[in-house]
Amino acid sequence: MPSIQQLPDHLINQIAAGEVVERPASIVKELVENSLDAGATRIVIDLDQGGLDRIRIRDNGCGIDADDLPKALSRHATSKILSMDDLQKVATLGFRGEALPSIASVSRLTLTSRTAQCEHGARIDYQPNTPMQQEPAAHPVGTTVDVNSLFYNVPARRKFMRTPRTEFSRCETVVKTLAMAEPECAFTLNHNGKTSFECKVAQDAESRNARITRILGKGFGEAARAVSLEGAGLHLSGWVADPSFSRSQADMQYFYVNQRMVRDKVISHAVKQAYSDLIYHQRHPAFVLFLRMDPTSVDVNVHPGKQEVRFRESQLVHGFVRRSIKEFLAAVTPADSLTDGEAAGVLDNGLSFPGNGGRSAEQEMTGGGKGAAGAYSRTPFQRPMPLQVQEQLDAMNRLGAPSTHSGAASGSGAGARAPEPISPYARSGDGLRERMNESDDTEVIPPLGFARAHLHGVYILAENRDGLIIVDAHAAHERITYERLKALYHDGALKRQALLVPVTLDVSEAEADRCEAERDWLQGIGLLVDRMAPEQLCIREVPAILGQADVSALLRDVLSDLMNHDSSERLRAAVDEVLSSMACHGSVRANRGLSPSEMNALLRQIESTPNSGQCNHGRPTWTALDMAALDKLFLRGR
Repeated sequence: MPSIQQLPDHLINQIAAGEVVERPASIVKELVENSLDAGATRIVIDLDQGGLDRIRIRDNGCGIDADDLPKALSRHATSKILSMDDLQKVATLGFRGEALPSIASVSRLTLTSRTAQCEHGARIDYQPNTPMQQEPAAHPVGTTVDVNSLFYNVPARRKFMRTPRTEFSRCETVVKTLAMAEPECAFTLNHNGKTSFECKVAQDAESRNARITRILGKGFGEAARAVSLEGAGLHLSGWVADPSFSRSQADMQYFYVNQRMVRDKVISHAVKQAYSDLIYHQRHPAFVLFLRMDPTSVDVNVHPGKQEVRFRESQLVHGFVRRSIKEFLAAVTPADSLTDGEAAGVLDNGLSFPGNGGRSAEQEMTGGGKGAAGAYSRTPFQRPMPLQVQEQLDAMNRLGAPSTHSGAASGSGAGARAPEPISPYARSGDGLRERMNESDDTEVIPPLGFARAHLHGVYILAENRDGLIIVDAHAAHERITYERLKALYHDGALKRQALLVPVTLDVSEAEADRCEAERDWLQGIGLLVDRMAPEQLCIREVPAILGQADVSALLRDVLSDLMNHDSSERLRAAVDEVLSSMACHGSVRANRGLSPSEMNALLRQIESTPNSGQCNHGRPTWTALDMAALDKLFLRGR
């Protein structure tokens, strides 16, 4: 057996380069992070052939003193770590001291730098296995790292590189990722002598929003909402996109811990759970989030490329991120989603709705007369409603049950009359906008306005201050019912009602066994089910909020959810999924005629219900077309 020998420094650097220098994008990341740590406010990246031929990074940071220049190219040399205490609370992007020597070992590298205290700079052309020679050089304050002929001395690695176009695309992604985290630094990326990407310093919120839109596209910019949340010693900020802007893959998810871009399963899972009942299961949310926390609570020294971290209290971080984003998304209302984020405008009290017996719009809205409040207020979900809107809430509660011609709830007897749908093209006289302009006695218009028609028994057409609102009645009512069920379940106040005639159904023996085993849990969510035979169940009570839903289909769906989970612990984690299925059965169906009072009640509930922009399955519940969009559709003004 050969004797143990100490490896030469150059070979050690090449081994380290295998971990640090994977491709040109890895070099760009390491060098730009060094520039940012040096306090640079402007960084210029020049690439030739995707970085395979040349990578040059120029910055205006603090620079490197001439005496320290050779040390910068030696292994494990850094100005950022002086003790074990510094290592336990790393607050910089680069700290290992391996980047420059590792890069130099697989390329031809030139390092030039100057500090503000020196009249001129200094340069080193690194040559492996030879003493480093330093010479004076003209250079502004800052540092330039010029990397040429990447992997020229490691041909096996060179063969694994992709085309210059692919390598450049990866470099560009790295630059944009860093640019999102450093708004106070300007970036310029040149490829083969042409500027490919450039962004200026962004010092205020408006310019930061513009930078994010510039990097991630107009679609993200229009769908994104700025967040700033604090709790448990953590601060979460950035942008989260509306659920409607979900993606087919997780390609627009950026998460930073203390300005360091990381890939972390804890965070990814937390955000996914926050969006759990807002997007389709196979879709992915889009976000750019920055988590600030005590550096001693996170270990950044767990990955050679510093792309992963380890949290000391991962459950705390997971819970904070999930809860914060979920509550933030739940608080988004139609008023926030519309043009100016405010419900504004005026309403003529004399405006009447079709089929409302000549009642004024104020009375239709409030259920009262002149004693109603003078302005519309957005009511938080689950808070006591003012008495003036009780009539509409009663109408809302009747949506799941058959109604009489007048829209009032009817009994379940054989003599009950079927609902008579209003005309889908019913109008109410003059347009809302004209009446608003002529009115002196004013009321504030709700964000979703007031119903004008029920189109084919499916879509509610409403008119607000800005234009047209189109609502999918089933999807919207499904979300409202779902949120009510969740609130009642978690409050332990889900009331049940006994069925006049118990419903029996045949199931498999396995389903009957599972139903019997989970009888208490089912009773907790409002279903009282007895086992009558090895393969027969009897439903005796159902949640009162579901009215006259198809209880047989309801129980079959619930049993299907139960059978897909292996344990009761996981089952309890899937309560919301079960309630979602229950809400779907209890919601108003297509071709169910709605009275104006019911339609307006539905609009008001959408405005005050969490997550009302999407149904439980991720479909949008409403959309808006303002007058500008309508004019464009019909080529008006051309």
